[in-house]
Amino acid sequence: MGFSLTAPPKEYELGDYGPSGRGPEDDGFGGGDGGNPGGLPTPADLSMIGVWVGIGAIVMFFAAVTGVWLVLKSSTNHWTATAVPSIVYLNSVLLLASSLTLEFSRGALTAGSTRRFRLWLYITLTLGVLFIAGQLFAWRDLAARGIYLATDPSSSFFFLLTALHGLHLLGGIVALTAVTFQADKIARGLRKRTFLDATALYWHFMYALWIYILLLLVVKV
Repeated sequence: MGFSLTAPPKEYELGDYGPSGRGPEDDGFGGGDGGNPGGLPTPADLSMIGVWVGIGAIVMFFAAVTGVWLVLKSSTNHWTATAVPSIVYLNSVLLLASSLTLEFSRGALTAGSTRRFRLWLYITLTLGVLFIAGQLFAWRDLAARGIYLATDPSSSFFFLLTALHGLHLLGGIVALTAVTFQADKIARGLRKRTFLDATALYWHFMYALWIYILLLLVVKV
């Protein structure tokens, strides 16, 4: 009778690293779907698809609102454009800065600097909150001048467009908050960065949408 000197294969416990030096759920591209047979879409991949679908829906919705706005404006003989509060322009700068800082954060992650990655994320989140606060000040400024939602069609669309944008931006703030909670895991490769990239795509779209809304409100057509 012979004896085998071959050691039995090691069974790795949860959290151990296999022979390749990767975790049990790491596929070598940021982790998270090593047990995904057949190349099925992962939750991270679905988040990017979901953002594109959401962007498409938002574009169609605001296109419809713009169409109603143009029809009402052309059919009203005494359309008086609502004067945009000056703080709105400062808000625009804040939102632009937040898009830049988010890109700085992604660049820091690519460069392997976890500290700068998290720092720029926090700055982006802070700028987003400041933008929302600035919009509240803009509405309060209009109210102080006696301009409300039902004052005239122009003021109605000002409040409607800016409020809808603010609500959608709040969704981006929630996503950014979730990314900050996952920042360490993303930096260590325990989570794919797709969620970060999807959030960045949505955030940049929010900035582009804001510029579009601002042009509608400012340009005299």
